[in-house]
Amino acid sequence: MKTRHARGRRSRGQSLVLACLSFLLLALMTTLSFNLSHALREKMSLQQHSDTMAYSMAVLEARSLNYYAVTNRAIAASYAAMTSVHGYMVAASVTGDMMTAGAWNFGIIAVEELAQCYPNLSHCAHAIEAGIIAGKYSQKANTYNNKVKNLESAFNKVIKNLNDMTDSLHSSQATVHMATRNALRGSGLDDLTDYNAPGASNVSAGVGGLNIKEFDCVVDGMDCQKAPSTDVKARARSMTEVSNATRPSWAADRSIPVLMNGIPTYLNNTFQKSLLKDIPSRGTHMGLGHSGTAKVVESMSGIHGNGQYGGNTGKMVGADEHGTLMQQWRDGFSAFPYKATLSSAQSGSEHKPGGAHSGQHTEFSGINTKQLSSCANSGNCFMKFRGIADPDEDWGQPHVYSYVTKQFFVGGGTKAPWELNSSGTMRFSHGAQGEGDLRLAPGEGAALSKALVYYHRLGKDGWKEAPSLFNPYWRAKLHPFKAPEAARVLGAAGNSEAGQIATGAEDLTL
Repeated sequence: MKTRHARGRRSRGQSLVLACLSFLLLALMTTLSFNLSHALREKMSLQQHSDTMAYSMAVLEARSLNYYAVTNRAIAASYAAMTSVHGYMVAASVTGDMMTAGAWNFGIIAVEELAQCYPNLSHCAHAIEAGIIAGKYSQKANTYNNKVKNLESAFNKVIKNLNDMTDSLHSSQATVHMATRNALRGSGLDDLTDYNAPGASNVSAGVGGLNIKEFDCVVDGMDCQKAPSTDVKARARSMTEVSNATRPSWAADRSIPVLMNGIPTYLNNTFQKSLLKDIPSRGTHMGLGHSGTAKVVESMSGIHGNGQYGGNTGKMVGADEHGTLMQQWRDGFSAFPYKATLSSAQSGSEHKPGGAHSGQHTEFSGINTKQLSSCANSGNCFMKFRGIADPDEDWGQPHVYSYVTKQFFVGGGTKAPWELNSSGTMRFSHGAQGEGDLRLAPGEGAALSKALVYYHRLGKDGWKEAPSLFNPYWRAKLHPFKAPEAARVLGAAGNSEAGQIATGAEDLTL
């Protein structure tokens, strides 16, 4: 009897041990379940935050590129405005030379009349009268030349202000570029971190450096390992061609708006009446082949060339106005050419006729005369897109990366209830087999994201337009990783183990 009772007590003791082990396993499973839910929630929150960081930085970058496009248009418009002002000034200057052409015509007519004096003495009187008319034309030429000369100070001031405006616009581009570079390090986005994932790290310095390199590579002239910069002249030609294409039609071509007498309609009626009627009083007088233009040029020899004439780098702003004044009076006839030219440049500027000119037109410093790194405050530089002929580089459109980490384990006196203790681990001993640790709480989490800043004009054929920094159609979106790219970013972040894993997933899009 004693033996049976002892065995019963031992059986009941074994059941208690098994029950305790079961409860322990159940508690561990429950704790691990809480920990897994906590880890997943924190991981999703961190990944969403990383995506938000990448997208936000990409939006800032897209806005900067759109700002470059708008200000580049303003720079081109300032050059176009210079051509218009030169057109107005040369149109005013030609009035004096047209009067001078009239003086030459009547000087020749006087000689023609004088040649006919014998035996008809009336021609002698006509010669004297023609000489007097020639003198009147000369007086009017001086009057109009002096009027233009009085405008030169205001003209030079306008050109200087437009030139300074281009410098200021580029200076603002450089300021925006530096501010955007700082933002691409993740700095200034602390409020976003506090709202989305309190306690998460900033974008790592290595990844921020990649973002800055990507952004610099967009702008031709900035340092870029992926593609070389074009030279200063190539960049200058781009802006020169855009500026000349932006000119109003009047500045580009003044050969069309003429009256029946061949004198342009933009020369006022008082001048035309004086030139063709009041001074000669009789006869037939008209202009032939009047033409004029104004543009940004390499030299005045190319003023009538096409937009790419001689590799035009825009060293000067020039204007030209010319034609022929044909006059028939009594028994004489003459056709004498007239011409006015005007250019502004730091060297080699000109203003003809000389009677309408005083001083030098040196207020225009030329387009993109310096390397981009040395013209933050002067030099008429601008931001030009650097295309890269490689689809793997998205044709030079920049990428933006985010890599952030966060400690999921709370620990300490504020530990979460499922962490059990301050270390979040449990240690087990099993006799001769030794001891082991079981991690009950997640440790550090990491998240990796990528965004693409891309160019797209809305509309049916919007994708056919190549990226540029003259149209503000830059946008941002999240973008998938390719394995080698992810490995490169993880390496820059200092996570070599994750980088090795990504390297092994070469055929996958992450």
